[in-house]
Amino acid sequence: MFPAHNGRATVAVCTALALATITGCDQATEGQAMPVDVTKVSGFEVTHFESGIKPDAPTPDVTVENATSEQVDTLAIATIADLNEYWGETLPAEFGMEFDPVSRLVSYDSRTDDVQTPCGTLNQPNAFFCERGDVVAWDRGVLLPGMMAKYGPLAPVTVMAHEYGHAVQHRLGDKAGITDATASIVKELQADCLTGTYFRWVIADNSEYLRVSTAEGLNATLSSLYFVRDAPGTLHGEQGAHGTSFDRAYAFQEGFERGPKTCAGYDKALLEDRTTQQAFSDQDTNQGDLPVTDDNVRLVKESLDAAFDGTGGAEIVAASTGTASCDDGGRAAAYCAGERTVVLNVSELTRIARPLDIAAERQGQGSPGKGDFAAWASIASRYVLSVQEADDLPLDGPLTGLRTACLVGSWAGAANQPRQVDKVIRLSPGDVDEAVLEMLQPESLIASDVNGASAPSGFLRIEAFRVGYTNGPDTCTGRYS
Repeated sequence: MFPAHNGRATVAVCTALALATITGCDQATEGQAMPVDVTKVSGFEVTHFESGIKPDAPTPDVTVENATSEQVDTLAIATIADLNEYWGETLPAEFGMEFDPVSRLVSYDSRTDDVQTPCGTLNQPNAFFCERGDVVAWDRGVLLPGMMAKYGPLAPVTVMAHEYGHAVQHRLGDKAGITDATASIVKELQADCLTGTYFRWVIADNSEYLRVSTAEGLNATLSSLYFVRDAPGTLHGEQGAHGTSFDRAYAFQEGFERGPKTCAGYDKALLEDRTTQQAFSDQDTNQGDLPVTDDNVRLVKESLDAAFDGTGGAEIVAASTGTASCDDGGRAAAYCAGERTVVLNVSELTRIARPLDIAAERQGQGSPGKGDFAAWASIASRYVLSVQEADDLPLDGPLTGLRTACLVGSWAGAANQPRQVDKVIRLSPGDVDEAVLEMLQPESLIASDVNGASAPSGFLRIEAFRVGYTNGPDTCTGRYS
């Protein structure tokens, strides 16, 4: 986030009366608001169990060059066997064509190997589909072990499913709108979408090899997509662009919920319309880093007041002022119901707001913070409880957590519309990704109720934020009530 040169932010915001729809922001429509069952993820029960290879899984009949008995290869090979079965069923059923398994599969160690393919020498931490040789290859030495150490056994599964998504779009060709001239962002997000369709099949217990829970399992999958996101400031037209983590989660969830024909309909116009990729503004002198200060808190409150037309209108104070009675419980912020006051734990917010260290993250190390927008969205999550209180909506329970994430998303979407001007803040590249990271944490404040209890599924949290970002606040009350 950043303020304008005159000390006030320049941004596009559409004001809304109470929880009315934001209608003037050219926001994409995602369909009718349908009430959500918080105990289900797209029709499946919210489940908690250890995801990975089934104890009674058979030995896959798959030939892989340089394969080892290491866990990374075991997971990759089981996933490929699964994908052969899934796409062997799905391509005839959905597209009227047979699926030919990938011709060549290669496991390599980027620390020691130099394996030749039609797409070059395999000696870098990478995983990819090589169209010229119909090859899927993966680095078992650095990339996949690093991701697995951070996100667990579903990281290799996610990567394999994504690379097979590229193989499938290559086979579909015109049926997926894919040509030699297709932008990389379309290919990458379409592959993420196709990945989502495969995970739905696994969660429906169709796999001989794998089991995936809809809570921690899908969280790990979405975290793996977050790991391979574009750096802030990357634009969708650039060669090799994969999308922001918001873009990638959107595509995965759309495939999961709507199926492969929806993925095949992806094109550049659709994805350009909804991407959160953007260049840094000349006014963004701190490159997206808005520290937690009294002046900046006032700017954010002004933005929130504008986005909700003053509905709720909670005051925002530091805990040290002693003007509100509720306890933050060690959380970054708390909402005092009945007092219409948000109480800030400034030290915790400052810790959260420290910039993400992407280099450390890529090496499997922890980042010192989650980024400034994770902190500001946490404050917003407590503010929008006052909006809900003003509309006589309940403030506790998992539906409140999802409605809260949705309303925070609607504020973020309103604050990122460059075609309108109001006296509020602008988002910076990477801000929405910081919110995604926060919502994938076990105790997400952005997607929690007045007691700080988070909605049980990261998939549902991100979906709720996305629905608000895309459709505006009216959808939040229709869908999450």
